[in-house]
Amino acid sequence: MTPTEAAVRTAPAAVLGAVAAWHVLPAATWLPGARAALWPGLDGRGDPGHVALTFDDGPDPVSTPRFLTALDALSVRATFFVLGSRLERHPGLGRLIAGEGHELAVHGWHHDRPWRPRPLRDARDLARTAGLVAEAAGARPLWYRPPYGILTGGRWTAARAAGLRTVLWSAWGRDWTAAATARSVHDEVARTLRGGATVLLHDSDVVSAPGAWHAALDALPGLVAECRRRGLAVGRLADHGLPGPGGAAPA
Repeated sequence: MTPTEAAVRTAPAAVLGAVAAWHVLPAATWLPGARAALWPGLDGRGDPGHVALTFDDGPDPVSTPRFLTALDALSVRATFFVLGSRLERHPGLGRLIAGEGHELAVHGWHHDRPWRPRPLRDARDLARTAGLVAEAAGARPLWYRPPYGILTGGRWTAARAAGLRTVLWSAWGRDWTAAATARSVHDEVARTLRGGATVLLHDSDVVSAPGAWHAALDALPGLVAECRRRGLAVGRLADHGLPGPGGAAPA
C-alpha cells in the first residue's frame, strides 16, 4: 500500500476524530476547576462589587411569577435564561419578565444533552430562541447558557453566530434536587460566593425534582441579605460589567 492509499483510507477516521474533538473538548468547561483555570471568562466574573443573579429553565406559569414577586419585594432585578420551547408557549410571561425590568437570555430550545454533533440544529435552535427573546424583551439578547452547562463546539459556534456571549456560573445552589432546602441552597451559594460572582438558580422544575423551585424561592431573601451584608449589589448580567458579544460592556 502506497502512502497515498494509506492516507485515503485513514482520512475518514481522522476527520471523524477531529469533528468529535471539536464537539467534545469545550464541554470540559462544565468542570468548575477546569473552567476557572482555562476559560475564566465563562465563569461570568464581573464587577467585584456586584453579584449577577441568574435563573434557568423557565418561563414557568406556576413558579416564575412567584420569583418575580419575591424579587420585586427585594428590589432586585435578575437575568432569566429561558428555553425557547417554553417561551413559545408562554410569550406573555416572557413579556412580563422583561416588563418588570429583568433581563431575558437564551438557554436553548429544549433542555437536552448534546451527545452527538448537530451544528446545523444548534444554529437553528439558538437563532429561533434568540428571535423569540427579542420579541418578548424588545431587544436582542446578549447572553447564552447551554443546558446543563455543557458547551460543545457546535453550541459555541451557534452562539457566536447568533450574536450571543456564553456565560456559565461561578456559584450555584444545587437547587434542582428533591432534597434541596432553603438552607442548603443558601449554604451552597455562600460557600463559593465572591464579589463578581454569577449565581445560578432555577425558577422552574421542568428538568428538576418536582417542586424543587420552592427551595430556591425560599432562599432568595437570605441570599440577597448575605450579599448586601458583604457590601455587594445584586442584579442582572447586563449590570455586571461583562463584555458583551462584541467585546464592549452593555450600555
